[in-house]
Amino acid sequence: MVDEYDRRESAEGILLALPYLLAFVGFMLFPLLYGLYMSLYDWDALSPEQSEFIGLGNYQALMNDPRFWEALWNTIWFVILSVPPLVVFALLLALGVNRNVKGQTVLRTIFFSPYILTVSVVALIWVELFAGEGGLIRHWLAFVMEDPPRFLIDQTWAMASIAIATVWWSIAFNFIILLAARQNVSDRLYEAAKLDGASSYRMMRDITIPQMRNPLIFVVIITFVGSFQVFGQPYIMTDGGPRFATHTIVMYLYTTGFAGREFGYAAAVGYVLFLILITVSVINYYVLSENE
Repeated sequence: MVDEYDRRESAEGILLALPYLLAFVGFMLFPLLYGLYMSLYDWDALSPEQSEFIGLGNYQALMNDPRFWEALWNTIWFVILSVPPLVVFALLLALGVNRNVKGQTVLRTIFFSPYILTVSVVALIWVELFAGEGGLIRHWLAFVMEDPPRFLIDQTWAMASIAIATVWWSIAFNFIILLAARQNVSDRLYEAAKLDGASSYRMMRDITIPQMRNPLIFVVIITFVGSFQVFGQPYIMTDGGPRFATHTIVMYLYTTGFAGREFGYAAAVGYVLFLILITVSVINYYVLSENE
C-alpha cells in the first residue's frame, strides 16, 4: 500500500515538473548541446549538411586571435569597473533606506525606477548626457575644466562611461535583494549587541554582514555573470569603439556570427564564455563562503 502511494506521488511529481522539463530541454539543454556540436564544424548556416568537421580547429584559432583576447580584456575591464560599485553602492543604499528615515517609500521608488527602463532607452539617455558637443555632463564640467573629456569617443573614458550608465541602470536589482536581506535580520540581535556596548561598526561587521552573507554571495555572482555578458550598452553607445576599446566578448560573438557568418567560430566563442562564467561563479562562491 505504501509502495503504491509512493509511486502515485512520484508520478504526480513528474507530471507537475514535465512542462518545466520540456521547456528546459527545448530552450536550454538542446541549444547548449547543439552549440557545442556547431563549434566543432566550419558551420554553413544555409546548408548545415555541407558543414565541414574541423574538431577543435575553431578553439585553436580562437586562442591565436588577438581580437578575441582584446575583447576578453575589454570585458574584464568592464567587470572591474562595474561590479564593485554595483555591489557596494547597492549595499549602502539598502542599509541607508532600512533606517527609520522619512520618505522610505519614495526613496525606494526613486532608486528602483531606472531598472524598469529598457537597455536601449538607458543607452540613448546616457549618449545624450555624454555627448561630445552639447552633452549635459560635459557642459557642467566645462565650468571647472578647460577641456572636459569626450567620454564616448575617448579610449580612456569610453568603457568607464558605459560602466557609469550600467551602474545607474542596474543597481536597483541588487538594492532590492539586499534591502530584503537586511530586513530579514532580527532586531533582537542588534538590541543584544547594544546592551553589550557594541559600536555601529562592530554590529555591521559581526551581525549585519554575516547575516546577509548568502544574499551577498548571490548578488556578487549574478553581477559578475551579468557584467561578463554586457552587450546592449556598448553596442548602442559606442558600437564597440573607439578603436575596439569597448568591443566586449559578447559583441565579438555577435559580429563574428551574424556579420561575419562564421557560426561555428561564434559557437566556440560562446562556449569559452560559458566556461569563463562557470569558473568565475565557482571561484566567487567558494571565496565568499569559505568561512561556512
